Amino acid sequence: MALGRPGVRGPRPPFKKKEPDHRINQHIRATEVRLVGDNVEQGIYPIREALKIADELELDLVEISPNANPPVCKIVDYSKFVYEQKKKLKEIKANAKQTVIKEIRFGPNTSDHDFDFKLKHAVKFLEAGEKVRAYVHFKGRAIVYKDRGEILLLRFAQSLEEYGKVELMPKLEGKRMFITVAPKVAAKK
Repeated sequence: MALGRPGVRGPRPPFKKKEPDHRINQHIRATEVRLVGDNVEQGIYPIREALKIADELELDLVEISPNANPPVCKIVDYSKFVYEQKKKLKEIKANAKQTVIKEIRFGPNTSDHDFDFKLKHAVKFLEAGEKVRAYVHFKGRAIVYKDRGEILLLRFAQSLEEYGKVELMPKLEGKRMFITVAPKVAAKK
């Protein structure tokens, strides 16, 4: 049995062209369609008549709502339609605000001065419209002081009452007990 050259694979599969997201022209399966678009009298038309109107305008018949009864089709230049769809999606993505979560770490025996220092940072984060996740990390046998960690986190949440609301009460996962606080009002830009 001959294996051929090492590292060389068999022939590549043929390149598959991506199918369009919408059915266009002759690919529309419905017998009747609701026609919309510019320079078109809106209404329900048989598919042949709708294709004829699109052909006369030298544009494409694009199925934009296939689940409607009858399906909604628009007479438009398909490449321009796809471009505008992509542009809208890009704009929506750009305007979507991503949630930022800032973490603050405590130990089970955190002093009052350290607590106040970290509390000031948490207030700044919440005023900037960011979420805060505070956690107590238990090293080694310090896990026996779970109650201290919970008291510390509840005190932290109580101190931040006027700036944010608690989303998640103290919860222990592994060697960390954490709490999540979200800002009360969205940040103003």
